[in-house]
Amino acid sequence: MCRHLAYLGPPIAPERLLFDAPHALVQQAVAPKLQTATPDNPDGWGVAWYPERARMPRVHRTATPMWDDVAFLADPPPVSRAFVAAARAASPGSVVDVTGNAPFVAGRWSFSLNGSVPAFHDGVGDDLRGWLSPGRRDALTGDTDSEVLLALVLDLVESGNRPAPALRSVATRVHERAGGRLNLLLVDGRRAYATAIGNTLFVRRARGATVVASEPLDDGAGWEPVADGSFVEATPDRTVSSPL
Repeated sequence: MCRHLAYLGPPIAPERLLFDAPHALVQQAVAPKLQTATPDNPDGWGVAWYPERARMPRVHRTATPMWDDVAFLADPPPVSRAFVAAARAASPGSVVDVTGNAPFVAGRWSFSLNGSVPAFHDGVGDDLRGWLSPGRRDALTGDTDSEVLLALVLDLVESGNRPAPALRSVATRVHERAGGRLNLLLVDGRRAYATAIGNTLFVRRARGATVVASEPLDDGAGWEPVADGSFVEATPDRTVSSPL
């Protein structure tokens, strides 16, 4: 289980949402309000950000608990027009290692999973890897369900599918195979695509920016819950939610 968020909008310092907000991601890591599977998220964290005029993201990932990551705060990213971040509670059976930490980055894409694929280390993971193209399967570096889910999405995108139907397809197909909590989050620096399956998700648009997050970052107005079983497509000035 994890907590994650995405920001799209005018360039801001990522630490504003990650560390400075009243219920910033670091607070959700140590004391989540709406997380039920685990009491906290101590198994590392990461952030991928898109600097101004940059097409590809840069990434910081560590197995250090978010609240202890003094190295990040000593040298935070510059203002960014988009970023994705996640605090991790490792799925059962997964190794606590930086290779398992979101966001996973491939080209212009950044990806996070809030949830888990049941029995991933007891046969289901082998089934999902079998759905991958050989080259994509050989490129896997860790042992997590998240990395395999992104690989499935990328296979569909590179075969000609648009990102939205690709993410929808992976979420529904994997859920039909294994069940589980599958809040997927995919960002290309301009748009965010998200699913809500089994875990909470909220969206807020304000002042030309959109935030998609597992939990509201404050008690202010404008946070809209996303219904379970929904798909969200977001830009800085627009969000559309629809049933999966």
